[in-house]
Amino acid sequence: MLEIDGAHGEGGGQLVRTAVALAAIRGVPVRISRIRAGRQKPGLAPQHIAAVRAVASMCDALCEGVELRSTALSFTPRRPRGGRYRVDVGTAGSITLVLQAMLPVAVACGERCRISVRGGTDVRAAPPVDYFRQVLMPLLARMGLRAELTVERRGYYPRGGGEARLELASAPRLAPFIADDPGPVARIQIHAHVSRLPRQIADRMVEAASLALPPGQRIDTQVDAFGADRSAGPGGAIVLCASTPKTVLGAAGVAERGVRAETLGRAAAESLASDLHAGATLDVHAADQMLVFLALAQGESRFRARELSSHARTAMWLIDQFSVARFAVEAQAGAVGVRVGG
Repeated sequence: MLEIDGAHGEGGGQLVRTAVALAAIRGVPVRISRIRAGRQKPGLAPQHIAAVRAVASMCDALCEGVELRSTALSFTPRRPRGGRYRVDVGTAGSITLVLQAMLPVAVACGERCRISVRGGTDVRAAPPVDYFRQVLMPLLARMGLRAELTVERRGYYPRGGGEARLELASAPRLAPFIADDPGPVARIQIHAHVSRLPRQIADRMVEAASLALPPGQRIDTQVDAFGADRSAGPGGAIVLCASTPKTVLGAAGVAERGVRAETLGRAAAESLASDLHAGATLDVHAADQMLVFLALAQGESRFRARELSSHARTAMWLIDQFSVARFAVEAQAGAVGVRVGG
């Protein structure tokens, strides 16, 4: 059984989710100890439990220790399979983080999958569902993944109650992602939404973001205001994505009480502008979310990032523990170059 230190590096929930996903893909039993040891509330939270159990259902895994606040668990997988899966986080825990755990397993099994998850679509410390749909999914499509994400209902902290559905067609092994430079930006899309809040809040996010972007860009905007039939409570978010011939770069922010709409929009735009200035081919957040898929690809992948987050470096370490792929990182002018291969 492979022993994993759950407090290594960033030491958060991402390590747990990625570890069980890799265990399912590789068919390797794993034991994770010291789970989230450095957090204010160590151990498993409801959204981590939901993700582990969801991956377990995809490979009939035997699990021990998958309980609230548990600081150690064991996960013994069988062969992963496709099919229909439904997950209810039970809180406003992030839908996209659960999908991050399940999607690599669905890809690796090579069978058609339909996954429905109920929880939070747009919550802090997690990718908003529109970032997942407008940035991560198009990036994976460039690697050959045929999938569609549908948002049925929005859910926010603290009520949750959102729902999204991900459908994947069976596909051959992923092609490598090779992007040494982004190429010229064709357009930047800004999508802001609010639910059960005045539309002007989303308009202010978009205006502030537009003003903070580099001049001379083609900017397309979309503003949505959802009512009670489309959301379980009040909330909102903004997602920006820049399309180039070789990649998609994104940035996002989730509305929260006490933070002005202008502040949220400007911060997201400044993050995207920094990635563009650095000549990145993956934004800071996509750089860590894509690593598992790059490791599964047939052949060597290459990308350039403004910087590697602690999440990304932890993911690299973890993938190496499972002997899935090796990483080479080199400093470049104002950025970092990464090679991923077997």
